[in-house]
Formats: sequence, structure tokens, C-alpha cells
Amino acid sequence: MSSISLTTTHRAQTFAILGRIAPLIFLLALVVLFAILQPRFLMPLNLFNILRQVSIYGIIAVGMTFVILARGIDLSVGSLVAMSGLVAAVVAKGGIDGRFLLSADGAGYAWPLAALAAIAAGTLAGYLQGLAVARLSVPAFVVTLGGMTVFRGVALTIGNGGPVSGFDEAFGWWGRGMIGPVPVPVILFLIVALLAHFVLTQTRFGRAVYAVGSNPDAARLSGINTTRVTTAVYAVIGFCSGLGGFVLASRLNSAEAVAGSGYELTAIAAVVIGGTSLQGGTGSIVGTVIGALLTGVLLNGLVILNVSPYVQQILVGLIIVAAVAFDSFVKRQSR
Repeated sequence: MSSISLTTTHRAQTFAILGRIAPLIFLLALVVLFAILQPRFLMPLNLFNILRQVSIYGIIAVGMTFVILARGIDLSVGSLVAMSGLVAAVVAKGGIDGRFLLSADGAGYAWPLAALAAIAAGTLAGYLQGLAVARLSVPAFVVTLGGMTVFRGVALTIGNGGPVSGFDEAFGWWGRGMIGPVPVPVILFLIVALLAHFVLTQTRFGRAVYAVGSNPDAARLSGINTTRVTTAVYAVIGFCSGLGGFVLASRLNSAEAVAGSGYELTAIAAVVIGGTSLQGGTGSIVGTVIGALLTGVLLNGLVILNVSPYVQQILVGLIIVAAVAFDSFVKRQSR
């Protein structure tokens, strides 16, 4: 009996370890595969291009990690990115089309105010959604699905259906600038990821997020203010979406209502592929970073191999399903 027990324990530990390192194994396997099929995949220019593409939805995925860890979901992040980008654009331009006269002389404001406005708009929107989920007990899926439509409508209203473009060089540096050989958005992504990792692993709030995701009732009975934690995680993803909207507008030198379309799927894919459970309570920022890189490598490799964009969507969808199925399988075996 003792031997059987030890074997079962060893098996459970093996699957638990496999579940943690599987995303990294898949990432390395994809890199090797694409390098063999297309040698120019490993060119420095292409690798930095992958990192630049990953950085914006990677920032959003970091915020999505907080929400999913707390047993939530946010379908509105793509619309929030568009809305926040347009808020930043309006501030940077000092107003548009005579409808938003923020500056008496028509001159725009410096990038710090534009960035702050975008982040504030995103954080406020996320906070309001969190209140609806936590205090009104409306399912997160419904709240953020409604938010997806509302924020896209606000973005259309701000831009009057068209783009706002033509920002100064300082504004554009945050999306297109370089520090040495590294793109600025990549550095921002790493800073956000490191701060989020510290919060989740070294602070009381981080432990509360895991506790709420693991068992909300037990967390409440242990003295954790679950309403406050739930509201906070949606504010966090709002912050990340606001920052992402500012960086995207900076990178494209344009902000428009259609920006960020599909970002919610990409962010969720990065988080889930990185090993965070949709049932909450399990996951990490490190896994999310690996998941974002894996998604970026996959999409870039398929483009280099001239795979149809329609087929790309099919493959990403299948990978999400496979990642969730693998996560469930590993959890069953590790028990």
C-alpha cells in the first residue's frame, strides 16, 4: 500500500511540474520548428519585431491574469484600448473638430498628460465594471460584454467615426522609439510584468487575489474583502488597457475606434496558454509572459510561412482549446 501511495504521489508531482513548464516547452519547440522551416525567422530584426508586436497585448494580458486568477473574465479590453487611445489623442491634440476644446489656443498637451488621461480613462472604466460585477452580482461575462459595446461606442463618439493622427515626436517615441537595440514598448511590457509579478507574489493583495480565485467563500470567511479584491482586479486590467491604448496610438501615430479589435481574444489566449486556469486561483505572470511570447511566435511564424490569416485564426482557437484541455488533464492527474 505504501509503495502504491508513493507511486501515486510521484505521478501527481510529475504532472504538476509538467503543467508549469509545458508552455515553455511548447515555446521552444515552436521556435525550433519555425527556424528549421524558415531560417530568416531567427534574424534579429524579426525577433525584435515579434517582441514589439507582443508588447502591447502582453501588457493587457498581464492585467487579464489578475482578473482570471480571481475567477473573472474581461471581454471589453479591445474596446477599452480604442477608447483610451482616442482619449490620449484628444489630449495630445488639444481637442478635435471643434467638439473637444481642451486648449484655448488650439495647441496640444505634452505626452505625460495624454498618457495620464488614457490610463485614467481605462482605470475608471475597469473600476466601474468591477463594481458592477462585485456589488451588483452581475456575471462578469455579461458586464464586460456590455462594456465591449459601450466603450467601442464611446470611442466612435470621441473620434466621430474617424481617426485622430499626427502627434509630436515625443508622443510617438513611446510606441516607436528604441533604447539601444530594444523597442520602448518591449521595455514597458517587461516593467509592467515585473511589477505585476511582485504584487502577486510578495503582497497581501496578491495573496488575496489567489485566495478569491481558489475559493471565494473561504476567502470571505477568512476576512478577505472579496468585493474590494474583485473591483481592484478590474481596475488593474483597466489600467493596463489604458496604457496599451496609449502605446498603440503612439506606435501607429493614429488613434481610431477600430483599434484593439480582437485584443480580448489574444490576451485571454496568452493567459490561458501560459497556464492560468479559467477556474481561478492558479497561474502566474511568468506563465502569461511565456504565453504571450508563444502566441506572438506562432502568429509571426505563420505569416513568414505565408499561411492564410483565416487559417491562423483557426490554429489560435484550437491552441486555446488544447491549452484548457491540457490544464484540466494535468489538474486531474496531479490530484
